[in-house]
Parts: sequence; structure tokens; C-alpha cells
Amino acid sequence: MTLEEKKSVLAIALFAAFSDQIKDDREREEIRRIAESLASESGTLDLPRLYQDVLLKRVNLATAAAALTDPGQRQLAYEMAVCVCDADGRQSEPERQFLTELKKLLQLDGGQTTLFERDADALVELTETVAASSTSLKAPVPVPAVAAQPKVSEAELDKSILNYALVNGGLELLPQSWASMAVIPLQIKMVYSIGKTYGVELDQGHIKEFIAAAGVGLTSQYVEQFARKLFGGLLSKIAGKTVGSVGATATGMTFSFATTYALGQVAKRYYAGGRVMSTAVLRESFQNLLGPAKEMQTRYLPQIQEQAKTLDMGRVMAMVRGG
Repeated sequence: MTLEEKKSVLAIALFAAFSDQIKDDREREEIRRIAESLASESGTLDLPRLYQDVLLKRVNLATAAAALTDPGQRQLAYEMAVCVCDADGRQSEPERQFLTELKKLLQLDGGQTTLFERDADALVELTETVAASSTSLKAPVPVPAVAAQPKVSEAELDKSILNYALVNGGLELLPQSWASMAVIPLQIKMVYSIGKTYGVELDQGHIKEFIAAAGVGLTSQYVEQFARKLFGGLLSKIAGKTVGSVGATATGMTFSFATTYALGQVAKRYYAGGRVMSTAVLRESFQNLLGPAKEMQTRYLPQIQEQAKTLDMGRVMAMVRGG
């Protein structure tokens, strides 16, 4: 994939991120930060400039789509756009209209997109129902703002958090488009499970608010995962199930492993302390844990690789469901 083709695919992902026209300033700022942090990894592509070009409409969707002549690249661009639109839940009407327009511009028919759209919808639907299943749409169970004890040992809780991190790290070694899309549902499931361990049951909306408060944007996380895979070369081939090379995907793997592990540890502190952390403290705690979590990835690399060999859509869906 040439530099211009990568630029076009990433531009389409950014168009998707802003297609619902309701992304708040926090999410926009997070995507801008990602563009700046990835600039050194992307070679000669000026990512911060591309972000501004898309946001200020100095480039258009039709031009980006027309630059992709290879059928596989057009399919990839559409799949990544679906992932970005699905990041924060079911697609809004503007997002659906955007994807319909994009499909036409990329000259894709239903037969080329139906299977992926079905898998994507299944992940979104499952994620929306699993966290609310125990609450039956009731209000969150109130708890006093005092320290709480988990229903399992701290060692068991840490082991569970590590397992989620290993799986999400393994997902980044897979070339399938749904792989990165599965990271956030598993993070939501993890936070829900941690809260339940401390006697707190929250619906998906509250969990998403917690994740965002910690500084892990939903849409921006997809954009970052996608961009790292794009520049690492893993997305140059999207057919078949081939575990990516460690060299090509080490950065993305570290990102997903570390983000998940740090988020789990912050959630543990948050619920153990009676849910009294301010947003500023949550973010500071997450950032302080992120560095050590990135260093852990090297130690757990063999386990991450083993996870990747066993991952498929069925197993991931079962994990989100709780099976």
C-alpha cells in the first residue's frame, strides 16, 4: 500500500469518526493527540495535517475513496469505517447515511459487505446487552462511598485483568478487521466484572462514562488501533487468518495490552475506594499505570502469541457474553 493510499484509508476513518456530528471536544482532542503521537511512526505522512484537513473539510470523502483502486483496499476502508462508527454503540442516522454514501463511492455491493456488517452488528448488540443483563434496566445498585472488599481474592482479580489484557494484546496480532473492534467490548465486560466483584452493577452507559473519564476514548481508541495496524503493515493483507509478525504489530499489541491492563487496575482502585475518584484523579491514575503496563508486555509476549493462535469470532463473542 502506497503512502497516498494509506492517507486515503486513514482519512476515511477520520471522516467516519466525525460523521455523527456530535463528537464532543474531549473526543476530538483525543483524536488530535493520537494524530500527533503517531506522526513519528507514519514516515512522511503528516497526520496532524490530515486530521485538520478532514475536520475543516479541506479534503472530501469522494476524493479519498477514488484514490483507492484495489478492491481489497476499498473493502478494508469500508470495514474500518464501520468499526469507527460502531465504537460508541449502535450507529446513529447520520452514521448510517455516511456508510451508505461511502459504500457507493467505494463501489461495494451488498455481497462484499454483508458478512462483515453482520459480525459487527453482533458485537455491538452483544456488548449493549451483556452489561445490562444483570440489572434488567434498573438503576445502578447504590453503594456507600466507603472502601469495599472484593468477593474474590485480589490475586484472582489481578489474574482476570491480566487475562483480558492478554486476549486484547492477542487480538492486535490478527489481520481480520473485527479483531480491533472486539477490544472495547472486552474492556467493557472487564470493567463490568470488576464492579460486580465489589458489589456494584452498572449498565453499559455508566461503564462507558467511566472508561471515558479515565481517558480512554471509545472512537479515538478504534482510530488509534486502526492507524497503528495500518502503519505496521498488518492491514496490507486482510484475507485469511494469519497471525501477524511481532515486529510489524508490536506497537499495537503493546497499546491494547497496556491500555486494558491499566484500565482494569484503575477500575479495581475505583470500586475498592467507593467510587469517589474525580475525573482528574482517574486520568492521572490511568496514565501512571500505563507506563508499567507497557513494560509488562515484553514479559508476557509468549502468552499473547498463544492467545492469538486460538482467537476467532466465536471465542471472542463467548468471552463478551461471559461464557
